[in-house]
Amino acid sequence: MSTGKIAVQRLSDTIAHELERRILEGALKPGDRLQPERELAAELGVSRPSLREAIQKLISKGLLHSRQGGGTYVTDRLDAGFTDPWGEMLRQHPNLQADLLEFRGMLESEAATLAARRATDIDLQRIGDAFARVEGLFAQGPSASVFGEQVKADLAFHQAIAEAAHNVMFGHLTASLFRVTHDHIDRNLRHLRRLDDDWLELRDQHRAIWEALKGRDPAAAQAAVRRHIAFVEESMVARAQHEERESRARLARRP
Repeated sequence: MSTGKIAVQRLSDTIAHELERRILEGALKPGDRLQPERELAAELGVSRPSLREAIQKLISKGLLHSRQGGGTYVTDRLDAGFTDPWGEMLRQHPNLQADLLEFRGMLESEAATLAARRATDIDLQRIGDAFARVEGLFAQGPSASVFGEQVKADLAFHQAIAEAAHNVMFGHLTASLFRVTHDHIDRNLRHLRRLDDDWLELRDQHRAIWEALKGRDPAAAQAAVRRHIAFVEESMVARAQHEERESRARLARRP
């Protein structure tokens, strides 16, 4: 028989819920280290024992883990189950890349549509900063010395857009997808950097996406992303053809 009493949530549960929310929304990302206990407790306005209890709850869930030498970190449990098998399958079955790229097009174009509608001023500042970094690095041309940074900046720009959609699934799925396709994106950009016109086109596409988001134009944002993904798909086909020709040429040179 019910006693009629209302269950009072433990403070540690409330703290755990808040930290979990930050992980889901991307404020705390896989690999991020939590602030020192004293700072985080002060920020949340709670006692350190209650914070410790909350952290232990999230460790038991597998969302946080402690490392030797100190510190508590966000794990990658939310997406590891997705990235681990797919990364291996992509290496073994390159034909899957076209399907993955098609999925990326649907995901990113919808994320851009939502971001154009929902992005806060802080979101736009973050996307703008990411775009400025892309612009600055790509302005150096297809240089081997900054190529790794160009790849990182490209991915960070698209990830910032996904998170500005304000749907936790877009943020996590896009991050997972980029981890799976990192090698594929790296190879495509290496191919594009051989071609000056294509490199400039890539820069223009990022600019078009940013301008549409800044103008809060959902249709233009979606169209700009679709144009970008179509261009990447064309470059993927061109790269495959180029690699096939090089393979044939090497075979032809053999004695």
